[in-house]
Amino acid sequence: MSDGSIMADEVKLHGTWPSPFSYRVLWALKLKGIPFEYVEEDLANKRALLLQYNPVHKKIPVLVHRGKPICESAVIIEYIEEIWPQNPLLPTDPYDRAQARFWVKFVEDKSPALGKMLRSTGQEQEKAMKELLEILETAEQQGLGGQKFFHGDKVGIVDIAFVSIFYWLEVIQDVIGVKLYEPHKFPGLHSWIENFKKVPIIQENLPNYDDMFAHYKARREKLVASA
Repeated sequence: MSDGSIMADEVKLHGTWPSPFSYRVLWALKLKGIPFEYVEEDLANKRALLLQYNPVHKKIPVLVHRGKPICESAVIIEYIEEIWPQNPLLPTDPYDRAQARFWVKFVEDKSPALGKMLRSTGQEQEKAMKELLEILETAEQQGLGGQKFFHGDKVGIVDIAFVSIFYWLEVIQDVIGVKLYEPHKFPGLHSWIENFKKVPIIQENLPNYDDMFAHYKARREKLVASA
């Protein structure tokens, strides 16, 4: 087990901007105070090294620790939590840890709807929007329980997982011209995401809204045109 005194060249994060899955891992590393080198990958022209690190899915993010690759954002964050226990992202109580993993799995299962909403039109888009509304309603009713964050006063793994939908949804709904995530409909979630964005480390490492809007607008136009 590391004591946290680690050189940046021992930890590399291979990701792509502005992937929410890359940001999940980036936030976890930043919150833990772990030095790392970020490597931007071009998914349209995948390097041999990325394919070597992730031969199964051939995608990002990939964390490389002392030459060994770990893939899939949720798995990477669990690995980070085990190797560097400082500033924990999971609760200490076994039941609470199980609940945290439940919500992370919930997000994992539902997150493809965000991509479907971006690239689709008509009935397929309506179906994706309905799925996303269900996520919002479930999180509002069942997840927060009146707390500042999902497990109390500090950002944890569940907050990181949910933001990978909600912060990106704010942009993508504007690109498409619909309104799913509205503060008056989801006051608990609105308060939560504002609390999340105000955490100094997170605030310093949020993708810029205008840049994201331009990126996803261009991406949607390309996807819809090729459909």
